[in-house]
Amino acid sequence: MIDDEPPAIPHRKLAPGKLVIASHNEGKVREIRALLEPYGIEPVSAASLGIPEPVETGTSFIANAELKARFSADLSGMVALADDSGLCVDALGGDPGVYTADWAETPTGRDWALAMRKVEDALQARGPEAGRDAHFVCVLSLCWPDGHVESFDGRAEGSLTWPPRGTIGFGFDPVFVPLGSDQTYAELPAEEKKRISHRADAFRKLVAAVF
Repeated sequence: MIDDEPPAIPHRKLAPGKLVIASHNEGKVREIRALLEPYGIEPVSAASLGIPEPVETGTSFIANAELKARFSADLSGMVALADDSGLCVDALGGDPGVYTADWAETPTGRDWALAMRKVEDALQARGPEAGRDAHFVCVLSLCWPDGHVESFDGRAEGSLTWPPRGTIGFGFDPVFVPLGSDQTYAELPAEEKKRISHRADAFRKLVAAVF
């Protein structure tokens, strides 16, 4: 006889009010603020509160998202929402993946044009047979001041194009063409990207669970 599965632990509900967006990436903050707007949440960025960025020591998206959410919740005393996301390229074995931001790092800050060029050069080095399939992953983690954390993951399939196209997005958006579209993330209107993106996929799961 198979034992019954234990009952699912109910999700903690998120009440309207202030919430810290645990990011210094203005593009991410803007997208998350737009997603939260209909739910009575008053988002404030970690940067506006003087909360620094923690060192991301995790080796997975969920580990880094939870680390950032805990850090901001501890320092602010408020519920914090963190995002960890990245581009995974099949022909590169999933790179840059969880180290997506590292590919953009320079001594003077992040250079996403350089990061896109690095990915393109790595693909070119693998020859004309290298596929260009890729996907974006996003993990959203909510942390309450008492340490309770809930995480939700999202994914968007697509392919890479070159040269970069569009000016609306950020990060790798100008080279990522989502499945079913002929436009890059950076060419899509914000409302359309909000509907189909990896972040939107994760956010739909968060909404279903905590609102």
